[in-house]
Amino acid sequence: MGHGHDHHHHHTGDNLKLAFFLNLAFTIFEIIGGFYVNSVAIISDAIHDLGDSLSLGTAWYLERKSLKASDQNFTYGYKRFSLLGALITCIVLIIGSFFVINESIKRLLHPEPTNAEGMIVFAIVGVLVNGYAAWKLSGGSSLNERVVSLHLLEDVLGWVAVLIAAIVLLIWDIPFLDPLLSLAITAYILWNVFKRTKETLYIFLQGTPKEIKLEELTQKITNLSLIDSIHHTHVWTLDGESNVFSTHIKLVSFVESEQISALKKEVQTILRNYNFSHSTIEIEQYGEVCMLQEN
Repeated sequence: MGHGHDHHHHHTGDNLKLAFFLNLAFTIFEIIGGFYVNSVAIISDAIHDLGDSLSLGTAWYLERKSLKASDQNFTYGYKRFSLLGALITCIVLIIGSFFVINESIKRLLHPEPTNAEGMIVFAIVGVLVNGYAAWKLSGGSSLNERVVSLHLLEDVLGWVAVLIAAIVLLIWDIPFLDPLLSLAITAYILWNVFKRTKETLYIFLQGTPKEIKLEELTQKITNLSLIDSIHHTHVWTLDGESNVFSTHIKLVSFVESEQISALKKEVQTILRNYNFSHSTIEIEQYGEVCMLQEN
């Protein structure tokens, strides 16, 4: 099982590495080409893609960092570093989107002629490069991969818009078409990224994982024989995948150590259905006072 988990994370790192180098190479190609066809639109998109490359590099580095085992500094391991990568990418994406909105509004107010033929060539290459990278990351299970995939999807949709606009511009002179499409796509991406940012911050703030019904879980444990009540029950997730559980169990009567071991096994059997990677169960004998229990 551990080997499969390692393989999954190795696969994640490879996907992020591929996306990073593809994006960086395309950004350099875009900057050179933008000056060559004298297109302000392509040069400004290259700046946006440079931001993408930086966040992809950060995501790849932090995903690798997240594989480190626990140590004295981070006793739960480095899984939350992957989450940090997702948050940085969200921030870069929001900043980049507002930059695109600003550029689009400027072009709506002051339309500029574009080299439609050059735009078509760049749009096709852009759709293929970013589309391949987004496809490689779309099936990722880590939040980091999903955020980066969304990042690349923005570029794919952006280049599809450029391609459509360039084809239309070859036939008709409608200079405001490109900025209008950019605004529509950026609005769609921002809506998605705000949802993803909210999800990432919820995990950072140690919110209860959405898939776990805490009331149902505590009821199942309380229903076990020998248990009077439970308190100080905490459920959170390290990175959106690895969940953590801890609780204090108050016994209904004094029991022997063999019965306590059997009871712990019963609780662990219940927890097994909830995908917990860590669990802590504190048993309190009948009459024992818990210093942490609320009055």
